[in-house]
Amino acid sequence: MTAEAGRQTKVTSSHWGAFEVDVEGDRIVATRPFAPDPHPSAIPAILPAAVHHSSRVRRPAIRRGWLERRARDGRGSDDFVELPWDEALDIAARELDRVRRTHGNGAIFGGSYGWGSAGRFHHAQSQVHRFLNASGGYVASFGSYSTGCAQAIMPHVFGGDFLKLLYEHQDGWPVICAHTETLVMFGGVNAKNAQVSMGGVSEHDTLDWFGKFADKGMYRVNIGPQRSDAPEGCDWLPLRPASDSALMLALAHVLEHEGLSDRDFLARCTTGFDRFRAYLMGESDGQPKSPDWAAPLCGVEPGAIRALARRMATTRTFITVAWSLQRGEHGEQPYWMSAVLAGMLGQIGLPGGGVGYGYGAIGGVGKSLKGLRGVTLSQGENPVKAMIPVARIGDMLRNPGQLYDFNGRRGPYPDIRLIYWAGGNPFHHHQDLNALHEAWAKPETIIVNEPWWTATAKRADIVFPATTPYEREDIGRTNLDDYLFHMPQLIPPVGEARDDYAIFAGLAERMGLGEVFTGGRSAAEWIAQLYQEYREMAAAEGVEVPDLEALKACNWVRLPIRTEGPNQTLFAPFREDPEAHPLQTPSGRIEIFSEVIAGFGYDDCPGHPVWLPPREWLGAATGAAPLHLVSPQPGDKLHSQLESALADVPGARPVILVIQSDDAAARGIETGDLLRVFNARGACRARARVTGAIRQGVVALPTGAWFGDPGGNLDPHGNPNVLTPDVGTSRLGQGCSAHTALVEVARLEE
Repeated sequence: MTAEAGRQTKVTSSHWGAFEVDVEGDRIVATRPFAPDPHPSAIPAILPAAVHHSSRVRRPAIRRGWLERRARDGRGSDDFVELPWDEALDIAARELDRVRRTHGNGAIFGGSYGWGSAGRFHHAQSQVHRFLNASGGYVASFGSYSTGCAQAIMPHVFGGDFLKLLYEHQDGWPVICAHTETLVMFGGVNAKNAQVSMGGVSEHDTLDWFGKFADKGMYRVNIGPQRSDAPEGCDWLPLRPASDSALMLALAHVLEHEGLSDRDFLARCTTGFDRFRAYLMGESDGQPKSPDWAAPLCGVEPGAIRALARRMATTRTFITVAWSLQRGEHGEQPYWMSAVLAGMLGQIGLPGGGVGYGYGAIGGVGKSLKGLRGVTLSQGENPVKAMIPVARIGDMLRNPGQLYDFNGRRGPYPDIRLIYWAGGNPFHHHQDLNALHEAWAKPETIIVNEPWWTATAKRADIVFPATTPYEREDIGRTNLDDYLFHMPQLIPPVGEARDDYAIFAGLAERMGLGEVFTGGRSAAEWIAQLYQEYREMAAAEGVEVPDLEALKACNWVRLPIRTEGPNQTLFAPFREDPEAHPLQTPSGRIEIFSEVIAGFGYDDCPGHPVWLPPREWLGAATGAAPLHLVSPQPGDKLHSQLESALADVPGARPVILVIQSDDAAARGIETGDLLRVFNARGACRARARVTGAIRQGVVALPTGAWFGDPGGNLDPHGNPNVLTPDVGTSRLGQGCSAHTALVEVARLEE
């Protein structure tokens, strides 16, 4: 920490990395990059404007219609009545008690998306779940919008916890750099997305690694609809969206047809290949999945498919699969098929070979680190066993009691009477927001902890003003990074904001659960306790960590847990001896055919990977909706965080829609034009950027804009989720299908 002429400079951490912060009095006035970061994110530049923005929730507020008559209509349009903290907490505590005593805790949904803070104690998801568990439990959700489909399908294929595999056991960049000769990137590896990571990424080095790949002559090919999804210098196969599994099948067909499959690996380390092979070669359905079959589906010439397959079979090949591939209808198929393709190549378990997931999706994937978990607040045990796939909240609210399938289980959607949301904005990331707006009227009460008046806060009944990470003390640490931070309180809380812990402690006290929730500790005492537990755990792993006072004095330290050499290879012991090191699947092998999945009887996810076209893609385009919409993550913020500041920048809203040159010319569109993007579900405004670096027939509109007042069904800010369908990926995964959407685009007069 430094101080100069009344200005203090401190370092803090965030999901987009560490940065220096200048504070004068009670205001953040400027930010600067963290010195060790080779490619710092630009996101912190908007932090001062966002933290002090007029859209901050200043005092506890209750929606007038709910306060006066418990009305459910008016969410999103009613005004709010500000109340003193004690009165607002009293009302909320009584309502929580009423619902759980009248309807049971199975009528309470605990919503949170976990990205609220890089700080480990003031982690909104942990706080709200701990509170609800202390008060009898809640209906939980499985997975995330980013990886929910993969989290359901991949344990059937590789066994175990998919996220644990992804974050802790995949090949690091040093391994890939040392051994990989051909890097095949389905969905690319985007440095824009890698600027963020759960808990933070202190050194943004994805671009540096790709520079090293180029220097050593590694062949790198980006397979997807946008050239910008991989760093400069990579080859580009402009694939039709949603056709990845068709291309993978065609590559597999070449391997098998030309005798390039690794029969020894398939026999030793996989199960079910013969049953899959009958489908691949057309013996079971009369249609070989050849390059000639795949070419009109995926838009890649047969010769290019054959050449790529031969290269993959004759070089050390690493296949990466972006999270985006499973965020569409039948998203299970490309994830499963990528594992089958890698198994046929026979390189799984070899350094720099096989398959990996999520590289470039967040900055932590690819880091080579010794496993060392972060500081963790226990959420307690949830007595309520009911749960839903995270992306099915709209269906749950619309259809209480309706039976639905999920990963081999069938059960009813719970009848939710109260939602408590902290640490997220579902009216940013959920699909078909106009339909969600209607479903949102079903619960009797919605309570939200939120720093800003987001669309979700405006649709709540009780809103508690929450602090941002810069208005409270915390510890910054994640097992995807090798830095440890003391995150000092930089400024006093804005308005009457309180941290989530204080809010929940106040509610718990009123409900007779104060000691259960707090354990008799203040926030500072919890931080000290959790940090001491972390130090002891680190010491047991042979890692020395400074005590808390020393960490406060130095602000941050780099932990000695980086493994510089190429010494981490996924599935190496399994490859060496599958009998001694079996996978956690029923067969102990990689499951190319799954008897378990086949037993579910799902026509939308059978017992081995197949080609299943989604309902909306270019192969089913119509005159009313001829363009395939993809909705990538934004580059100027994390999801919708700090959006209020960006919305004030002249020309920044509505957001930019990328459209291919010929598609633009056919509609008389030029760069900078104001556009209407629409389909039967809704419409939004956007600003055009015309380019040749996107496949014809595809448009890209980033997520992150706050859902505005539709006002005639035209979202003014450019949120693509007014256009996306709210359907599950399949009955197995029930994940988010945001990339399954057809739209039309037209010029809009200024």
